[in-house]
Amino acid sequence: MRLFVDTPLAAGAELTLPEAADRHARVRRVQPGDALLLLDGHGAEWPATVRTVGRSAITVALGEPRAVDRELARPVTLAVVVPANERMDWLVEKATELGAAALQPLQAERSVLRLAGERATKRHAHWQGIVRAASEQCGRTRLMAVAPLRELGEWLAALPPAPPGEARWVLDFAPDALAPGAGGGRPAAITTLSGPEGGLAPAELAAARAAGFRPLTLGPRVLRAETAPLALLAWAAWMP
Repeated sequence: MRLFVDTPLAAGAELTLPEAADRHARVRRVQPGDALLLLDGHGAEWPATVRTVGRSAITVALGEPRAVDRELARPVTLAVVVPANERMDWLVEKATELGAAALQPLQAERSVLRLAGERATKRHAHWQGIVRAASEQCGRTRLMAVAPLRELGEWLAALPPAPPGEARWVLDFAPDALAPGAGGGRPAAITTLSGPEGGLAPAELAAARAAGFRPLTLGPRVLRAETAPLALLAWAAWMP
């Protein structure tokens, strides 16, 4: 069983599992002597052995960490206008499993879901929790970074010029949109932008182009707002 822990780890030390990991371990009914793998979120797996299971705490003994790399060949950032209802939760979970390095949630002109203030802060923490749980399940040793929610126009205006080797793509049905792979080359990093249920507004698409995003199409079918970025991510994961 893998457990994410957000506390400093040291080989040979004894650790009391943090609350979230403790809760997960109890659901799985761990017993003294059971073997665990702790994830620190920074690229290592820590073998651990359960020492005690008390009413209020579970303690484990830590072994030597092992560096484990299960990341994609190139970092992929998904800039996504947040879809409505629980679809964003599903997107966050699957983006973690597919290996996205970072996720930038956005709000745009045609956004169905609107978040601000405390609601936005709580939703951001909720998405980070989904990332941790999905990382435990799929075995990633580095956590996908989830940035705070931003307005699309503000985010585009603040973007620095693309560094050498970074590809920027915006999903669009424009006549000059390319299919994945049609542009040639092997980017060192990828940033993708995808819109909400109603698509990006013309002015937003123009702003994306001005920020260095090239239009990209995934074919003639209209994909849902939570499907399109994951389809592109899955392709990027196997990109030569």
